[in-house]
Amino acid sequence: MRRRLLVAAGVLATVIGLGLTAVGAYAYSWSRDHEGVIVDGVTIAGIDVGGLRADQARELVDSRLGEQLGRPVQLVYGDHRFTVRPARAGLNVDVAKMVDDAVAASRRGGLARRLWRDVRGRKLDRSVSLRAAVSSAHVETVVDHVARVLDRPAKNAAVLPKPLAIGLKIVPDTTGLLVKRPQLEQRLANALLRLDGSREIAVPTRPVHARWTVRNLPKRYGTFLLVSRETFTLRLYKGLKLFKTYGIAVGMQGLDTPAGLYDINDKQVDPWWHVPNSAWAGDLAGRVIPPGPEDPIKARWMGFYNGAGIHGTTEDWSIGSAASHGCIRMHIWDVEDLYDRVPLHTPIYVG
Repeated sequence: MRRRLLVAAGVLATVIGLGLTAVGAYAYSWSRDHEGVIVDGVTIAGIDVGGLRADQARELVDSRLGEQLGRPVQLVYGDHRFTVRPARAGLNVDVAKMVDDAVAASRRGGLARRLWRDVRGRKLDRSVSLRAAVSSAHVETVVDHVARVLDRPAKNAAVLPKPLAIGLKIVPDTTGLLVKRPQLEQRLANALLRLDGSREIAVPTRPVHARWTVRNLPKRYGTFLLVSRETFTLRLYKGLKLFKTYGIAVGMQGLDTPAGLYDINDKQVDPWWHVPNSAWAGDLAGRVIPPGPEDPIKARWMGFYNGAGIHGTTEDWSIGSAASHGCIRMHIWDVEDLYDRVPLHTPIYVG
């Protein structure tokens, strides 16, 4: 009886050994046949590569991603459209690395575990993410071009004299535009790497507001003088609103009051007269005349350009004519009134 048991045990061990040898041989053959084959359930960037060898997967992924990522991206702002082709944005897709990752995922877990999964027909359910990038320098170059086209500076509101310098015209400010470059760079990079959906991007911008607007321009020009040589008038503006109009005399022909935009750069009460070295001054040329009967610069002085200025006169008959040697004459009571209302650096336009 004991002998029979020993014989049976030997036969069983032999059978088991033969079975294990057969299983090992099958496992070795299966492993060899599946070397480099990606198991079912593995995807690369959403592309099913299960059952494919590495070279087959590379060809499939390269083709599919070429179609998906090769579509141009449109940057849109109003009527402007900018087409960005991925190749010109330095797009680089690492297909080889993604396939290697898929093969490595297929071999993870040991031979017995992989064989058992295959026998049961189970899928691995593993997704390899897209490995792709765009050149930051290329993206910045594209965004720079877009900004050069779309960016526009704000324009300040401005004051312009009307014809004959008889009034002021306010030119409204305009709001500028600035492309939000960091945001556009990020959106463009994301769109170039997007596998599906829209590849159209609205260009992000922000308004650029003028420093001087119609609303705050009067603060810039708290006082403004407007001189009309044609109508012999000086207009005083406060907050860009006409405050008072004065009669004046201007330079005679050949000694014209200089036209242009200046500012009041000198103010004096009872000024001394520094006589210009000009032929018309005769024996007085170059002299300095103190206040008194010989000094034609009466009461007040407001200089604005190269010896020209506003002053009072006793020759009241000259007001309303071209009679001076280049200065602006006023009645004494008018120049005294004006003087206290005009700070230094007040703009003065002579037209």
